[in-house]
Amino acid sequence: QVQLVESGGRLVQAGGSLKLSCAATGRTFSHLTMGWFRQPPGKEREFVAAISRNGGGTRYADSVKGRFTISREKAENTMYLQMNSLKPEDTAVYFCAADVFGSIMTMNVDGMDYWGKGTLVTVSS
Repeated sequence: QVQLVESGGRLVQAGGSLKLSCAATGRTFSHLTMGWFRQPPGKEREFVAAISRNGGGTRYADSVKGRFTISREKAENTMYLQMNSLKPEDTAVYFCAADVFGSIMTMNVDGMDYWGKGTLVTVSS
């Protein structure tokens, strides 16, 4: 079992920055491919970013490419999402998720093995 806890979500103005964290417990962190997803109000959950087990590979949704950076710290069993140049359309509940067997190239909502409960990010215009 893996427990994932997100933190860092809050209200921020458009153009601002925010860093989300995801703390993982229960399984060797380096064995997990990790990802961030988000669910805007009234919409379906969508992929945001993924990072490989050793942190050497990343993938981003086109909507966040160049603005968001995913990273992970093995010693802290924590994954991060640095979000810059935030837009109102980035408003969503952000979830971290873990995939035991998959890769960053195949990561999608339906393939994740473990989920956190989410943290709300609200970007005001």
